[in-house]
Amino acid sequence: MTDNMVLRGATLTDGRKVDIVIVDGVIAEVAAMGTSNSACERELDCSGLFVSSGWIDLHVHAFPELDPYGDEIDEIGVKQGVTVIVDAGSCGADRIGDLAASRQGALTTVFALLNISKIGLQRIDELSDLAWLDRELAVQAVQMYPDFIVGWKARMSGSVVRENGIQPLRIAKELAEATGLPLMVHIGSAPPKVEDILPLLTRGDVVTHYLNGKSNRLFQEDGRPIPALTEAVARGVRMDVGHGTASFSFETAEAAKRSGIRFDTISSDIYRGNRQNGPVYSLAHVMSKFLALSYSLGEVIGAVTAGAAQWLGKPELGRIQAGDRANLTLFTVTDEHIVFVDSEGAMRTGEHQIKARGVYTNGRLIEC
Repeated sequence: MTDNMVLRGATLTDGRKVDIVIVDGVIAEVAAMGTSNSACERELDCSGLFVSSGWIDLHVHAFPELDPYGDEIDEIGVKQGVTVIVDAGSCGADRIGDLAASRQGALTTVFALLNISKIGLQRIDELSDLAWLDRELAVQAVQMYPDFIVGWKARMSGSVVRENGIQPLRIAKELAEATGLPLMVHIGSAPPKVEDILPLLTRGDVVTHYLNGKSNRLFQEDGRPIPALTEAVARGVRMDVGHGTASFSFETAEAAKRSGIRFDTISSDIYRGNRQNGPVYSLAHVMSKFLALSYSLGEVIGAVTAGAAQWLGKPELGRIQAGDRANLTLFTVTDEHIVFVDSEGAMRTGEHQIKARGVYTNGRLIEC
């Protein structure tokens, strides 16, 4: 049953307080607080709560059968204030149908990036055998699930590609161009070097883990971006956080901020292990680290709403507007001293923490 209701007095990130009227799962009105005359049977007092369009996590692993990179959809979705998740390459063509079917019964909206290897993350060296990069099978999968698959994923680090070097990325770009879908590239330990990866990427492609602290990173020892990174950003290549277990460094993030290489999207790279044991825990926890790095609340929320929605080509997911399906996250920003830990064990202190309190999605209000 659809929840018809009015959210009274919620605060937008720009400080405005609004009433949001939802009828049949659609936003009927967004009005300044106290000015809406709409009468729904159910009203929710949202004083003290922020509201944004529903958070989007652009990099998760939500296929629970896979170990270690798997988790339950709603555990990393609506229960954490995230209304939309994008599974980032858990499955290739062999298992993408199973991932699509797993959405049944989930309250979270799910999209997928198709792993260019047909075996996906059934092995963690999925690009080590070029026979697993079956172009025809991959394109067929995209054609079969056009409303589900939103792009491609290639994990370009030495432990994944083994002896194949840059060749899997060349194949990935061929697939991206053939289908008109963008590519997300995981960067990690060499080979290949990031200097060889970045020149192959074009406007709309995404580099995830761009703030990692590994030796094969995007920033020089003095903190300046490598030239290939500056050139890629100028071409329109997007930068995604993709925190993960081993891919976020406070030192690198501080260098990126000083040099003006800002994130386009903040994502968690969450799965069961780093959700339960850290250092990720939740998308909100990752977002809070960027408040500690002195980014504004508007910048942080924009990276998990409008920024992510734009990349998905679904701008309606990143706005609060009458006539759109209601897709909202309610949250607080608490004043509390907290110690944050990055993927390398380095610590930074913060004074604020973002905490999800509820979502309205797919016609339902759900507490977090």
